[in-house]
This record gives sequence, structure tokens and C-alpha cells, in this order.
Amino acid sequence: MKDDTQMTYRPFETIEAGRTSRWLVTCDHATNLVPVSVNGGDLGIAPEDMARHIAWDPGAAGVAQRLAQVLNAPLTMTRFSRLVIDPNRGADDPTLVMRLYDGTVIPANRGIDDAEIERRLDAFWRPYDAELARLVTRRPDTVFVSVHSFTPRLNGRGDRPWQIGILHAADDRLARPLIDRLRREPDLCVGENEPYGGHLPGDAVDRHAIAHGVPNVLIELRNDVIATKEDQDAWADRLAPILEEALAETGL
Repeated sequence: MKDDTQMTYRPFETIEAGRTSRWLVTCDHATNLVPVSVNGGDLGIAPEDMARHIAWDPGAAGVAQRLAQVLNAPLTMTRFSRLVIDPNRGADDPTLVMRLYDGTVIPANRGIDDAEIERRLDAFWRPYDAELARLVTRRPDTVFVSVHSFTPRLNGRGDRPWQIGILHAADDRLARPLIDRLRREPDLCVGENEPYGGHLPGDAVDRHAIAHGVPNVLIELRNDVIATKEDQDAWADRLAPILEEALAETGL
């Protein structure tokens, strides 16, 4: 998706007014938008590739928006594709700007130099990072929930059976009771650190939650189960009370 409103462009969107709960909901890969300041708004790949999981997390923004509404939680979401620069990576991560992803070469990134990476850090990554930092510290008992989605399969790989995966690192104070509670749902296949393992050093949850002792969880939903607005709302409505139950169990 190309952004044609550069005069009003912001690299993130925050919905906060009147939302007072301790929950904070984030969506790092909310859109496949490419701002016009990046190669004229075109990364050089086909529209069908820009619609794939390589460019964003399909369905995740809709779930995050509804979940934040039900939890009365502030929400912040990116307004740039993960292929522009990935806000869920550390600033020094070698996959910060992907040149090849799941079999697709990204022409506008293939020959990227350090100066352009630094420009994208300043234009996109750092403003969103600063917004996360502000929102996490708005109250001392914040609980950090990051919403993502994953593809049912990567090219050349097997099917992924989980409808939902809960990611955590050593800090599993919220993740553990959440996983246990979700596994009591008879219709769900629940992954623990699936389809990915834990957190990468310097990723968004690590930077803004784990590093500061903030209770946290990263929720991954398989994108075919959240393909429509109705699906997204239904999952959010289902998850909100389960999250509240899991948090109550922790005593945090």
C-alpha cells in the first residue's frame, strides 16, 4: 500500500483518550503502507506480495483495536510496513531491514546502505519506539500486550496447527497462566513459543516490558482465523476476559 498523504503522515497511530485501564495494547505490524518518502512509496515488489505476511501482520490491527476497546486500554499501532523497517527488531538487528523474506527479494532494500537505514530509523522506528516508551510509563502498573499474526505456512514448510501462540521469554508471569487458561478451551490448539521461540534481544517487548519488569505477553494469531472483521472482533471479545482472568491469577 502506498501513502499519498505525506503532509499529514505520522509513523504511528495512538488511541488513548479516556482509556484508563492498566492494559496497554500494541500492534507492531499493523499495516503494509509504504510512505512516499521510501522509494516513492514502492518497494519494488508485486501487490500480491505486499498483501502477504512478509509486509505486515494481516488481521492483527483489527484484533488489537477491538481488544483495546474492550479492555479500555490505550492502543498504539505502526503506520509503515515491516519491510520499510521492522519496529519489532532491535536497532542493531541484522534483520531490521529485510532484503529477502520468505522467498521474495525486496528490490528497494537489496542495496540499502547505512545512511538510508539511519534515515528510516529516524523517520519511522525511533518515533514509534518513543511512543511505546511514553505509553508504558503512563502508570506504574502497566501490563503490556503485543498483538501479531502469522501465516499458516511458510514456503516449503509444513502447516502450522496452532490457531494461537503465546510468546514469552524468562518472564512468563502472565504468559504461563494465559497459556494454561487457553488450553482449557476445547476447540483451540495453543502454541507456547510457537510458531516462533520467545523474544529476540532488543525486540519491542524486550525493550519496553522485559527490561523494566513490566508484565507482558505477545499474542500470535494465525492469520486465516482473523481474516474478516467479524473474526477479528470475535477473537478480541474472546481473549479480553481470558486475559483478565490470567492477570487476576498472577496477583500482579
